[in-house]
Amino acid sequence: MKIKILGAWSLFLLIAVSGSVFLEGVQETKSPILSFSRYKLKNGLEVVLSENYSLPIVSVVVAFGAGSIYEEPGKTGLAYFLENMMFQGSANIGPMQHIGHINRIGGVANANTTEDITYFYQTVPSNQLALALWLESDRMRSLEINVAKVEEAKASLLDEIAQRRSTEPYLESSWAFDRLIYPDVAHSHPILGKEEDIRRLSLEDINNFYQTYYVPNNAVLCIVGSFNLARARDLVEKYFGSIPPGKELPPYEPPKPAEKKEIVQSFRELLAPSPAIHLGYRMAAPYSADFYPLTILDYILLKGKSSRLYSRIMRRDNLSLSLSGGIEKRKDVAALKIFAMVNNETMIDICQKAIFSEVQKLRTSFVLDAELQKAKNLFKRDYLRRFSTTMETALFLAEMHFSSVGLEYATGEIDKYLKVTPSEVVGAASRYLGPENSVSLIVRIR
Repeated sequence: MKIKILGAWSLFLLIAVSGSVFLEGVQETKSPILSFSRYKLKNGLEVVLSENYSLPIVSVVVAFGAGSIYEEPGKTGLAYFLENMMFQGSANIGPMQHIGHINRIGGVANANTTEDITYFYQTVPSNQLALALWLESDRMRSLEINVAKVEEAKASLLDEIAQRRSTEPYLESSWAFDRLIYPDVAHSHPILGKEEDIRRLSLEDINNFYQTYYVPNNAVLCIVGSFNLARARDLVEKYFGSIPPGKELPPYEPPKPAEKKEIVQSFRELLAPSPAIHLGYRMAAPYSADFYPLTILDYILLKGKSSRLYSRIMRRDNLSLSLSGGIEKRKDVAALKIFAMVNNETMIDICQKAIFSEVQKLRTSFVLDAELQKAKNLFKRDYLRRFSTTMETALFLAEMHFSSVGLEYATGEIDKYLKVTPSEVVGAASRYLGPENSVSLIVRIR
């Protein structure tokens, strides 16, 4: 959901929320100071409050432990479907009126669904906190789901999938790659869902998913910005305290570890302009001991124009038309993904061997201190950007709440990355970047 912003105050607010250049060239040496308080309502809703008086704005995030990994086989797309339905009206709010209310006061709002969390968020002037909380509580309490709205949402979602297919030429191969690299159906299917599943979704399916996952005892409310703490607590109790909790959540079953076996397959992408390669390695679980050196390794290998793969593939040997990638987290599993588009099929094997060569170097020799520090500096710059605005901070707090380590871990997490040593990098690379843990999908166009 995107909102068109108008007016002088809205322009100020948009600049304040975006923070696009706030941390460029940052050379800080201390971990970010993140101060917050938290408590739980009787209905199970977790509330996190963090005061920041730098600007007269406040950001409100309501996040649910709801995403594509919680969908049953044959019912994919439910989480993304509900994200859109949450803007289609509730007991006191008409279709798209949530956006209209935020727009009229000069606010910005959006929503996002991941594999394990769905976020609803807005930033508004500080004196409009009550409005934002009322809007969010109304759709948590009383979302309107009926046949007409469901059919309209289905048509919209199917149209979005069709549009993405026509504008993203490697979409189908990326979905095929996910099915290979992730260990089970729950983690590997697309967030948008499968078209045949979306067409079959019933009113009962959607109601059950909403009543199971979009409930106070499966949610966190994060408020960050300029507000009075006591007043905020009163407003939270007023609007959310009387919402009944949902039933006990279904137990989550972690996936079984994937078999240690190299996978190499081909895929014909009819709309692709050039051949390409999807390469990947299954990583250690997020927030585990090995995840921190693997993250720094990702920066050494892929982040920035002086990274090893960019320097070799794009600049020195000119083997690829484009190169992208990085570590992707899906709740309790992670994967390092690399995507390279090449000129012709002859270049596929050459490019792939060059990538494997750079990966092998990381497995067999120590990273120099200067290169390691540069990677840490880039990582720190990106990490600190997550605190550059009230909205980014609120989203970070919500993510950490649902993480395996919890919110208390948030203030010291960055230190785990910045203390990574060269021996830890080579050790992690040796354990996870071997051929037996790799997946290759060759994209052919004829």
